[in-house]
Amino acid sequence: MVLLAASTAGFARTKVPGNDRNHISPKEIGYNTINRSTAEAHIGFLASDELEGREAGYKSGRIAGLYVESQLKALGLEPWNDSTFTQPFDAYRIERQRRGRYTVHPDSISQLQGQVHQKLELKNVMGKIEGKNPDEIVIIGAHYDHLGVDPLLDGDKIYNGADDNASGVAAVLQIARAFMASGVKPERTVIFALWDGEEKGLLGSEHFMLTYPHPEKIKGYLNFDMIGRNNREDVPEHVVYFYTQAHPVFEEWLRNDIAERNLNLKPDYRGWDRPIGGGDNGSFAKRDIPIIWYHTDAHPDYHLPSDQTERINWDKTVDITRAAYLNLWNLANEAKY
Repeated sequence: MVLLAASTAGFARTKVPGNDRNHISPKEIGYNTINRSTAEAHIGFLASDELEGREAGYKSGRIAGLYVESQLKALGLEPWNDSTFTQPFDAYRIERQRRGRYTVHPDSISQLQGQVHQKLELKNVMGKIEGKNPDEIVIIGAHYDHLGVDPLLDGDKIYNGADDNASGVAAVLQIARAFMASGVKPERTVIFALWDGEEKGLLGSEHFMLTYPHPEKIKGYLNFDMIGRNNREDVPEHVVYFYTQAHPVFEEWLRNDIAERNLNLKPDYRGWDRPIGGGDNGSFAKRDIPIIWYHTDAHPDYHLPSDQTERINWDKTVDITRAAYLNLWNLANEAKY
């Protein structure tokens, strides 16, 4: 995927047909890099049978983690903590004959280590663009794991997870490229995060928040979880837009951008005190960090092997990615919100 391996310097040399690049704003240059072909490349790879469902803690999940790490490096991002693009961590659960969920909380882990237990070795993958004010941070994220393979299923045994959540990973990677293509340093530092272990209990994002030394610096979090399908085929433009109700400007941003850009989206705006739900946004919302969360609602293939690439609504996926890029630009650069 040569296109995805371009560095910031490479984008700086790109010529814009019919225009003098100097007359186009940096934000617009980034916006123009978001496209369907790149979405197809990312989702097509991550949701292929060869990736075997990307289950957290298994070989297929590790391959997906290596893929997203290579993409962030190729784009020219900096390591999220100045030394590495990964955040390894372990998750524990009581042995399988007893009921219990995986946990990353130290107290729970200490109790489990004294008895027969299971352990998953996982890793978040993150890169950053250092802002002018490194004491303020915004994060955009999506989980890259899914449900793996069930050898006992009759028929298709692979949970490909094209919508859940290869679609969200593709959006994060496209927006990272767009920010790099703009060629400008944002006001706030931006972390681009791909979380592991979401399907086993929001493990990656929760571990990040439990261990991040300066949570007070996080000024906003934008989450993707399933942005590629139609909840109703008669309303293909439908998307749910959750946001922290205390920040009504988040809704204004999207309304204005849809009108100005002619984005083919019909959002269901859902302001919420703490937009927790079932996604990684919950790890941030419960700590009162402002949230924007894109989700295209349930569909018949949710958590089934039939969640495959050919069922993705590509136009909607691209328009959501474009809208979220504009959201993130505001989160990273607006003085107040």
